Amino acid sequence: MLQRMIGAAALTMTLAGAAAAEEPIKIGLIQSMTGALNTIGKAVVNGARLYVHQHGDTVAGRKIDLIVKDDASLPDVAKRMAQELIVNDKVAVVGAGSTPSALTIAPLVTEAKIPTLLMVSGASITVERSPYMVRTGFTLGQSAAVIADWAAQNDLRAAVADAIPEAVFKNRVSNSSAQIVESIRVPLANPDFAPFLQRARDLRPDSLFAFFPSSQAGIFAKQFVERGMDKSGIRLLGPGDITDDDELPGMTDAMLGIVTALHYSALHDSPLNKVYVRDFEAAYGKRPNFVSLGGYDGMHLIYEALKKTGGKTDGDAVLAAMKGMKWESPRGPMSIDPETRDVIHNEYIRKVEKVDGQLYNVEFATIEAVKDPLHGAKK
Repeated sequence: MLQRMIGAAALTMTLAGAAAAEEPIKIGLIQSMTGALNTIGKAVVNGARLYVHQHGDTVAGRKIDLIVKDDASLPDVAKRMAQELIVNDKVAVVGAGSTPSALTIAPLVTEAKIPTLLMVSGASITVERSPYMVRTGFTLGQSAAVIADWAAQNDLRAAVADAIPEAVFKNRVSNSSAQIVESIRVPLANPDFAPFLQRARDLRPDSLFAFFPSSQAGIFAKQFVERGMDKSGIRLLGPGDITDDDELPGMTDAMLGIVTALHYSALHDSPLNKVYVRDFEAAYGKRPNFVSLGGYDGMHLIYEALKKTGGKTDGDAVLAAMKGMKWESPRGPMSIDPETRDVIHNEYIRKVEKVDGQLYNVEFATIEAVKDPLHGAKK
């Protein structure tokens, strides 16, 4: 009788284990689908969904269930969404959005030991807020350092608009023969940049380095050319946000010649990127931009990590599998720094040119394997 009971218990445990193995792996994306940052959140989600469409929804024998939560561009809402995903949905991985939202959820994912991908946040400090955070997007310092080095090599006098990567830009330029003539403080809540552009014009620099969040970068660039500053001899420089692939098709030829640095262009010449652009345009009716890759490459990292763990979702095991991962992305070669959990990728110097009748960021120089300069300095 006892042996029959043990046998029945063993059979029950076996069946339970098989059922558990068949349960879907839930991936939670906390992104801004509405509110001020909705275009950014939608781009990330579009990239993530496209990866699943291209590569299937099963990894290591387990189905992937992608759950999208809208934080409405508000950090407090992001915190509530994270709690729901952790407690109710029992997600294995989280894909975080903007910097304020990512910082808000950091304590929650740390306590729950859930690997969390920084798909949007470009602030260097974000990845430091949780040992479970891994960046698949970018850091502002990467492109700021690269465009600063380019400006320095060309001995440009620059006025600098108030920006998060301003310190990186200044530090790189200070060690060269180039010169920063003034830093201009620009309140981001005010979309009228006219007085600040006039101040920059009065300084008569060779170039104006500017950074704004993606949602405002296009507005700034548009006002720059509307005021005729493109004809004043002042070259507009900055991270690639100011000539975002998502915005360029709606801009005028006045954007021609603007030089930026970024880790991606929709015109990046690689077979993988050509497929990515083709499929993205077919699915969503527009070009992919650099933000979309945070979601696309984030899903790639999740898939490959789960392959390494054999479908097991233990947080520490998945995190360990992600560290040091290397792969080819539509942006080019990229990897995850095993020490900082930051992204390492190529940066490209690009110039806006017309190709087949459309405005594109045309890459003309490549800086390979760029790390975040702030974390690099600490190391």
